Amino acid sequence: MQSPDTQVAPTPVLRSDYAPPAWQVKTIDLRFELDPEATLVTAEMAIERVEDADAPLELDGEALELITIEVDGAPLDPASYTLADEKLTITGLPSRCRLRTQVRVAPERNTALSGLYRSSGNYCTQCEAQGFRRITFFPDRPDVMARYTTEIIASKDDCPVMLSNGNRIEQEDLGDGRHRVRWEDPHVKPSYLFALVAGNLVCERGSFTTMSGREVALEIWVESQDANKCEHALRSLQRSMKWDEEVFGLEYDLDLYMIVAVGDFNMGAMENKGLNIFNSKFVLARPDTATDADYEHIEGVIGHEYFHNWTGNRVTCRDWFQLTLKEGLTVYRDQRFTADMTSAPVKRIDDVMGLRRAQLPEDAGPMAHPIRPESYVAMDNFYTATVYEKGAQVIRMYETLLGREGFRKGMDLYFERHDGAAVTCDDFRAAMADANGADLEQFERWYRQAGTPKVTVATAWDAGTFTLTLTQSCPSGQDADAYQPLQIPVRTGLVGADGSDQPLRIAGERDAPTERVLLLTAMQQTWAFEGLDAEPVPSLLRDYSAPVIVENPRSLETLAFLLASDSDAFQRWDAGQEMFAKVIFDGCAALAGGGEPELPQVVVDAFRSVLLDPDIDGSIRALTLSLPDENELANRMEVVQPEALHDSREALARGLALALHKELGEVYRACEPGGPYQAAKADIDRRRTRAMTLGYLSRLGSPEVIARASRQFADADNMTDAEAALACLCHIDDEARDEALARFYDQWKGEPLVLDKWFTIQAASTLHGAAQRVRKLMQHPDFTLENPNRARSLVGIFAMRNHSGFHATGGEGYRILA
Repeated sequence: MQSPDTQVAPTPVLRSDYAPPAWQVKTIDLRFELDPEATLVTAEMAIERVEDADAPLELDGEALELITIEVDGAPLDPASYTLADEKLTITGLPSRCRLRTQVRVAPERNTALSGLYRSSGNYCTQCEAQGFRRITFFPDRPDVMARYTTEIIASKDDCPVMLSNGNRIEQEDLGDGRHRVRWEDPHVKPSYLFALVAGNLVCERGSFTTMSGREVALEIWVESQDANKCEHALRSLQRSMKWDEEVFGLEYDLDLYMIVAVGDFNMGAMENKGLNIFNSKFVLARPDTATDADYEHIEGVIGHEYFHNWTGNRVTCRDWFQLTLKEGLTVYRDQRFTADMTSAPVKRIDDVMGLRRAQLPEDAGPMAHPIRPESYVAMDNFYTATVYEKGAQVIRMYETLLGREGFRKGMDLYFERHDGAAVTCDDFRAAMADANGADLEQFERWYRQAGTPKVTVATAWDAGTFTLTLTQSCPSGQDADAYQPLQIPVRTGLVGADGSDQPLRIAGERDAPTERVLLLTAMQQTWAFEGLDAEPVPSLLRDYSAPVIVENPRSLETLAFLLASDSDAFQRWDAGQEMFAKVIFDGCAALAGGGEPELPQVVVDAFRSVLLDPDIDGSIRALTLSLPDENELANRMEVVQPEALHDSREALARGLALALHKELGEVYRACEPGGPYQAAKADIDRRRTRAMTLGYLSRLGSPEVIARASRQFADADNMTDAEAALACLCHIDDEARDEALARFYDQWKGEPLVLDKWFTIQAASTLHGAAQRVRKLMQHPDFTLENPNRARSLVGIFAMRNHSGFHATGGEGYRILA
């Protein structure tokens, strides 16, 4: 082994070095003879040399034992090939031939969970991004698209169910305790979309009639104990299929659509053609085992993977630098779907919260990269929030610029041009531009510049004219000299003193809208709005119309006014978050100087106005009145002080609870259930408001509050209410906490996904000694690092969501993660 100081640095792959493949695979016939330690994989490929190419055939392969190679039925001369550096290189091939290889793999020992592996008695595959090379030798790149058939042979006892892509065309009992099944996928696909699942599973069946009248069979395959938790996933799939037809005119293209849910799946879910493989967390749900948030998340993930059938499968990426082409676009589609199925404002706020917690820190740190990277060492490292979440915001900006009708026209042209092809982000942008006669050349900079741009605001008021100047600047940490101005759509409103939206009238206009999308394309631009009676308050970046940071210092009074008055739900929430953040940062400064945090009356009054507003959506109320989390706040500090930040935030929460305990109690009681659990929107809104009010009241730690939380926990007929109450109790050092945790464990120790919640709630508790509690829980007989869900539920949650505990003085949190 090389010593650390003599190791050769890995060679990065550059986007600029892309070259098309010299060989294409037209068809591949796969045969699997499954065995835990010695699975035989036979692959017969029809290959063709690309015209004018003269390179040898190079096939990728990792952890494969090569047994035989044949060309057109004859063994290949060993002098004609080399096997080195995970490449099988073959020379002297005719321009068209059939290449047959046989390899041996060991699924039981494949702990990387990439390629073909066996876990908990089931065989499963994960091939994105570069896992197919761990199954057989193949040009494992997305621009090699072939038609696949798959034959699987296995023991009937071990694998009564054997699944792969496409349609099931043959089944046979081999008479020796084994059976055989053959699958055919009529559509070309890249190797990363191949899938195989075999094991002892049961099926929840359904159907869907497409808009052209075809009947599609739907199958959800799970372990037998989970058969009663599939109904929501099935309904979510049906809603996804219907929505994609209605909104984008996209119809499913096979006779069968399958979902498999397994616990030992390291990815969240995978969109393999016709056979989606999911971590069971994103499929299984019952009201007593899953929360309202779980239900919505499951529907969103089901939709996401289904929507990939067109945005990722039918049209795929030319190379892995284009990953955001399929992922950013499909995240945008699943966000629109969830917004249509639930509440558009709530979904928008939730998406931006996720972006600010995960993606903006990525943009501001050493991992900053464009949504279309220029290089990588290991492709798996680029499954990032930037590629997915910021990529979705970039797609959303097309819709903002072109309108929904224009966006649909661009999507239609994209599929018309590229169905069945592997393409680039530039191809998508060209379809959007050409379909709408739009100039989107400048927009391309969103794909190649890293970091979150800043937009600085300056205003002026002069006798009826309000002037707004916006200046964009280079993201922090990036090369200012290389920065080029972006095309930034800023959705804007003006709020009058009475809280009403004012007209944005530009000189020469007779009629004016009360909202405009201002297109910032230069480093600085100015707009003047005339005919106003009094100076308005600008409401900028409504609905979060671009992934930028707006620098617009505003007083607590202005923020409170917008919180109470802005007609845009996102801006109301955003103003509240900024108001809370100012108070928390002021509290941090006070603590650093030996003082105590203060709670301004204007904040109490603004909180009360939202809490008691009878017209506000209950879910929006809960979001709007929730404090920014410590991780998000820490990302805005020059020097992070975890203990002071936590103490200041808790002081604000406790101060609000003390000042408004009567109102919080009244709202809590008004939200008590009037009957059995229902998944209707009004009931979800009520449960979210109830959880928010109980969360504030629990800061008081009084016997009355402890009794209230304990009663909610004991009486809950659904996981949403039970989890909310248990989380509140876990932040209070009282014997009621231990009693509730013990009861929860005893009730749910046989349900892995619910037991994950038990670990999560304790990992997130900010009571003193968090690291020691996590260390103790790691010794619990039900904890294992080998199951991805269980590892994330404790260690992952502690590191990512328990800011004060993880960063506590002494470094024990860091040692646990290490």
